[in-house]
Amino acid sequence: MTTKFKLAAIALACTSAFNASAAVELYNNDDGMTFTADGLVNIFYSSSDSDQTDAEGVETNSKQSRVRTGFLPSYIGLNSSNQVGDFKVATRSSFWVSLSDTDNSRDESPGDLGTGTLIDVRQFYATVSGDFGEVLIGKDFGLFNRSNIFGDELLIGHGQTSNTLGLVEGNNVSFGNISTGYTYAFPKAQITYRSPDMSGFKLAAGIMDPNKVSKTSNEETPRFEAELTYNTTIDDGSLTAWVNGMSQTSELAGVDYDSSGVGYGANIKFSGLSLTASGFSAEGVGHVAGLDTFVGADTNETDGHLVQASYTMGDNRFVLSYGESTVDDGTTETESSNTNVSYFRTVIPGVTVVAELNKTEIDNNQTTVAEENNVFSIGAVVTF
Repeated sequence: MTTKFKLAAIALACTSAFNASAAVELYNNDDGMTFTADGLVNIFYSSSDSDQTDAEGVETNSKQSRVRTGFLPSYIGLNSSNQVGDFKVATRSSFWVSLSDTDNSRDESPGDLGTGTLIDVRQFYATVSGDFGEVLIGKDFGLFNRSNIFGDELLIGHGQTSNTLGLVEGNNVSFGNISTGYTYAFPKAQITYRSPDMSGFKLAAGIMDPNKVSKTSNEETPRFEAELTYNTTIDDGSLTAWVNGMSQTSELAGVDYDSSGVGYGANIKFSGLSLTASGFSAEGVGHVAGLDTFVGADTNETDGHLVQASYTMGDNRFVLSYGESTVDDGTTETESSNTNVSYFRTVIPGVTVVAELNKTEIDNNQTTVAEENNVFSIGAVVTF
């Protein structure tokens, strides 16, 4: 496993669709000031069986049983809100923790006997909203592929753990469908405007701190990301559709690196059935482990798609999912896919148990490098 893939696995910062709307109210006064908290804790038992073939054609098998964090790290969020005349001023901060420990670092650092838990700040922002819409300043998840990942049926589940990407023994999280259907919308420092609802349409556009090609690269302009969403009701169901994108230019040693991407998708719900299809295409971004913080030459082309169906019956939700991403650097084309069958059951409000089967496959067209990784996982998610 390369150092770059190890760093990619450790760098992962998973996202959550849970926000202050489900929060516990801690304070509320007559002047319109409120303070709330929300959070999530999850843990999974996972059993993986990975067959890999390296560039020399040597086959290896790895079997691991782990007790670890799923696709989402555990987190706690703190929210404030204050009505000031016609404007609402709000803040959010969220602190994310991995519960996954690992011994794999001890081969390199025998004296390191600490745990692998991590604390990371994924959100720390303020918003000012009114009839004009909303302005966000601070750190939040990006807009490129944001709805692709927020709409993933596996968001509170486990998902894929490619051993090629260092996820079986990684001390952070599993990947859901990152690198097998979408890139990850990493949290970024940003200034973002969101429009009010316009007959079902909402626009978000922001300038964001660019992701550097190198520590010596020049970024004369910020990274730009945007997303347009549409929501409507149809008979007894609903339809959501979206398109998002990003653009960034870097310069290193006289060479320009123009990175760009577009994401899209749609979800329709009716009578307990939910159908989702999404995809993306990008140049110069997301070509390493599906993380959109890795940028490079625009000859690196990445694209992917994800199709999912779920059926909810009372407290039970059943999911079928297939995602696939292809990375082409002009010489080597690597294809990664994940097939998933999942079951979610709400035991009591705020407590969900999850059982999953994931089959992840990786192949490329230049060498014999390949992987087939089968993972069974079962766990519980607690939210408040």
